[in-house]
Amino acid sequence: MKSTTAEMPKARWEREVLEPALKQAPEREIPFTTISGRPIERLYTEEDLAGLEYAHDLNHPGEYPYTRGIHPAGYRGRLWTMRQFAGFGTPEETNERYKQLLAAGGTGLSVAFDLPTLMGRDPDHDLSLGEVGKCGVSIASLADMERLFDGISLADITTSMTINSPASMIFAMYLVVAEKQGADWQRLSGTIQNDILKEFIAQKEYIYPPRPSMRLITDVFAFCAKEVPRWNTISVSGYHIREAGATALQELAFTLRDGLEYIQYGIDAGLDVDAFAPRISFFFNAHSDFFEEIAKYRAARKLWAEAMRDHFGARDARSWKLRFHTQTAGVSLTAQQPYNNVVRTALQALAAVLGGTQSLHTNSLDEALALPTAEAATLALRTQQIIAHESGVTNLVDPLGGSYFLERLTLDMEQGAKDYFATIDRMGGMVEAVDQGYPQREIAESSYRFQQAVEARDKIVVGVNDYVVDAESPVPTLYIDETTAERQIARLGELKRARDNGRVTRALDALRRAAAGTDNTMPLLLECARAYATVGEMCDALRDVWGEYEEVPSI
Repeated sequence: MKSTTAEMPKARWEREVLEPALKQAPEREIPFTTISGRPIERLYTEEDLAGLEYAHDLNHPGEYPYTRGIHPAGYRGRLWTMRQFAGFGTPEETNERYKQLLAAGGTGLSVAFDLPTLMGRDPDHDLSLGEVGKCGVSIASLADMERLFDGISLADITTSMTINSPASMIFAMYLVVAEKQGADWQRLSGTIQNDILKEFIAQKEYIYPPRPSMRLITDVFAFCAKEVPRWNTISVSGYHIREAGATALQELAFTLRDGLEYIQYGIDAGLDVDAFAPRISFFFNAHSDFFEEIAKYRAARKLWAEAMRDHFGARDARSWKLRFHTQTAGVSLTAQQPYNNVVRTALQALAAVLGGTQSLHTNSLDEALALPTAEAATLALRTQQIIAHESGVTNLVDPLGGSYFLERLTLDMEQGAKDYFATIDRMGGMVEAVDQGYPQREIAESSYRFQQAVEARDKIVVGVNDYVVDAESPVPTLYIDETTAERQIARLGELKRARDNGRVTRALDALRRAAAGTDNTMPLLLECARAYATVGEMCDALRDVWGEYEEVPSI
């Protein structure tokens, strides 16, 4: 039967080709959706891209709105930074792991801190019991930071530090170590995560209420614009939002809206947008739905460019370009059949590379069980190196650009994020939305829906709800015992006896006065660090002024 002249090609195909085929071999009776639950059509064609304008929606790599990438040559000029997240036990133990990773070809460092450090508590605090050095490295003072980077030139390496509430304190210590090494702050390069909004939304490692927390961040913006201009002052993190159960769209929308909130707060603090916006970076998750993740990164670049140029009036093109680090999805790793995690991580890392990441961490196969062993961490790094040097995907920019499916997904991601932006704007902004518990509820509902899909076996997790084996061989794991806490507590006592405690008291008092007024807190924190005040003491000084935040559950 011939199609009518008005019939679209896709409709003709469905009638003449698909329908007869389905009568002979029906499709599987499962929901065909992304991992986020987005329905997927069986075929995409040019009909699905009606209205797409190349120059407006895509354009060439390196040209606004940067959908296809911020660098014209992609990875042909420079590969992404291979930055393996690491930290455990004492500073010396983590220092040894850093040197192993650098010797294995790593090109950047990324510091994981233990829970007491993340919460602004010293190892000897009652709330630190059982947690010292367990989920990251224990850093209590400048002396610990000196041990952490012993024999590593901070002038010659980029360092990313995943810490938020005490970010200013840890950053001050890092700068003093660099100062002692003779490094020029004007040339120092790296990233401090410093993203408090995602803590309120997802990870819950907050200390102070939202507004004074935002002040610490804008103080870092202002300080670094003059003193450490190559430093990324914040890494706006969707990673932890996704790990809490958000969909890809929610990760995209809430992360970018957090970034826009930081921009507004910086402007409200009196900063010129082009003085601090170029040093804002992002941190995204690379989950298991290959195409959805790539579309997310491409949509993020376009949305950020449009908002910075058209809403905030940024004139410097560097302010328009969204730069991001990616980490493969920790939440996707399984304790069952852990060697399957190598395959998951490889696919997720490939999606990050095809999406144009500037920096990448690949999770280790054993991280659902413990902190990674040196062997597992090296294999994770080798995964990146194989993608970089053996897959061929670095030979061209945006290899999947023009795919009907990918471009449709990108447009849908963009529109979905704008819908979330509008909802949050009606609430008065992201701080107000967080106060009302809006993003928290959205993420909780998405997490629940995904768990239901797994339990109903609508979503298969290999080795967990299908292809299960009864007996598995044990995997070697890293164990952190209590001797780490004993050593760190003993060192802390020695430090407090040896330092000039009068200088510490004066520095902490000056910090309290600055917090109660309007002075930038960074110079005061630097003086505290130089005096060997501890993380806990600095955080407590601000607790005295600002108090602590307690989340009120919303219904």
